[in-house]
Amino acid sequence: MKVESQPLVTVLTPVYNGVEFLQECIESVLGQSYHNWEYCIVNNCSTDRTLEVAQAYATKDKRIRICNNSEFVSSGRNGNIAFQQVSPNSKYCKVVHADDWLFPECLMKMVELAEVHPTVAIVGAYGLVGDFVSWDGLPYTKSVMSGRDISRWILLGKPYVFGNPTSLLLRADVVRASGQFYNESNNHRDSEACLRILRNWDFGFVHQVLTYNRLREGSERSFSKRYNTYLPNYVDRLLQFGPAVLSQDELQSRLKHHLDVYYEYLASSLLGLRDKEFWDFHKDKMKQIGHPLSLTRLLAAVCSQVMEYLCNPKRTAESLMKRSSRPR
Repeated sequence: MKVESQPLVTVLTPVYNGVEFLQECIESVLGQSYHNWEYCIVNNCSTDRTLEVAQAYATKDKRIRICNNSEFVSSGRNGNIAFQQVSPNSKYCKVVHADDWLFPECLMKMVELAEVHPTVAIVGAYGLVGDFVSWDGLPYTKSVMSGRDISRWILLGKPYVFGNPTSLLLRADVVRASGQFYNESNNHRDSEACLRILRNWDFGFVHQVLTYNRLREGSERSFSKRYNTYLPNYVDRLLQFGPAVLSQDELQSRLKHHLDVYYEYLASSLLGLRDKEFWDFHKDKMKQIGHPLSLTRLLAAVCSQVMEYLCNPKRTAESLMKRSSRPR
């Protein structure tokens, strides 16, 4: 793609205390083979040297600007503030979290696909997550799927290919039309936003590793793993988006499967004496999505696990040893 024909892309980095990796993140944007971009770093009242590092780069490159929040906000709110910075002249926007970075061809490859397919509003790609390549699963021959088909793919339990915000390119008109892009109360607001967009648009995928996502403690990803926020999110996805793309039988089958798995997990958590914060999260989340936790179903799952432990003492001992060694 020639420089003169490249549409403008707004790159966004919402950040709080990200100085450790921010320089690497910014350098990856500067190193893109695609040239027509602007870059907005949204500083959420950082108390480290994040602002100093960002300002140093903004001084050197006029394509980089900084948005400073007047007060500290949640990560979901900071993400929405970032999307509000998308230029009215931009055709696409691209998030890259301060912990992450982009491979040099990322913008070029994603924009090229979107330009060829004007019905595509979201472009994904393989990503390197720590030491492993993730978000594979689509057949290599498929670079575009209809919104309905990819939504069915996700809801029916096929491999998850949305990745995370760093791994996606979005059509800017769709972002601007959404008002508040993220549901700030949802830990998995990015996948919810994707499924919402795909009600009316298609999904594109570049079969190439284009992003790097860092794994570290203290991130939202680590919170989700510790509390297993994925399980109630599966139920939420089905209730929100399943009726439009799944048959009634498919929806009920998937819902039953996820609830069975969820209550098995909650039963193990009860036997493992998880803390009050854990239970507050799951009770509040399920109440929020209109499917309150059932004490009867939870006790039934507990009884089932107790019986299984009694009938299989070797597995019980292994489970107790694993649980006792798990960090809290």
